[in-house]
Amino acid sequence: MDFRPGLLAAAMTLVAAMFAGAAAAEPCVQDTFENEAYVVCTVEKGKGDLRLFWKNADGEPYRDFSGVAEAVKKSGQSLAFAVNAGMYLPDFTPIGLYVEDGKELRPASTARSDAPPAGPVPNFYKKPNGVFFIDGTSAEILPTQEFLKRRPNVRIATQSGPMLVIDNKLNPIFIVGSTDRTRRGGVGICGDGVVRFAISEDSVNFHDFARLFRDHLACPNALFLDGGRGVGLYSPALGRNDTSWHGGFGPMLGFVE
Repeated sequence: MDFRPGLLAAAMTLVAAMFAGAAAAEPCVQDTFENEAYVVCTVEKGKGDLRLFWKNADGEPYRDFSGVAEAVKKSGQSLAFAVNAGMYLPDFTPIGLYVEDGKELRPASTARSDAPPAGPVPNFYKKPNGVFFIDGTSAEILPTQEFLKRRPNVRIATQSGPMLVIDNKLNPIFIVGSTDRTRRGGVGICGDGVVRFAISEDSVNFHDFARLFRDHLACPNALFLDGGRGVGLYSPALGRNDTSWHGGFGPMLGFVE
């Protein structure tokens, strides 16, 4: 083996650069799809720790990402990113199923919308809606009825809707070219168990948002989390600490390192 100083120095420089590149990699990046801007946050299977947050140590809803980040910091860890984890009531209570640290704090909802017959159906009640959950170290998304049939033993779970992509097919309720456009956030399970969260920076319709997950991010299953004023992102690397115009967020998903 050649131990000449020049070669050794070059090798050490290369190794240092590789480690520096790995350290610089951030989970959230800016992306575009069909001329629309998005932020996409990626969690590789078995890496880091995805958690759900709703209430603080005093039993009060966190309502903002800063409170979650501070609580994580006190535990000796850091919050790499966080997003709104689904729709919620005016008191910030999750509308549907909510499981945190293996404890079911809110039951699954199979209720139908109580909207007027001629009125729009609220997003949570658009069928099928679904559940994002982690069973052990594997993340999965299932339509709610299928989840309830299987009743998996989960560490975390949040129910929202509608499903965006089901077994690599777009939800058939979506309309091509729909004028129902707003900011949207969602989560997808992609190849090799990778979890990808995406939020739109501009207004998009459901059909285009679902295609982002299937056609651009290669996620055969994806779930809508929230839209409009409820879309939010925490990402120190991107300088983001969004607040909700509703007075706060309900459940939040955070990636802890």
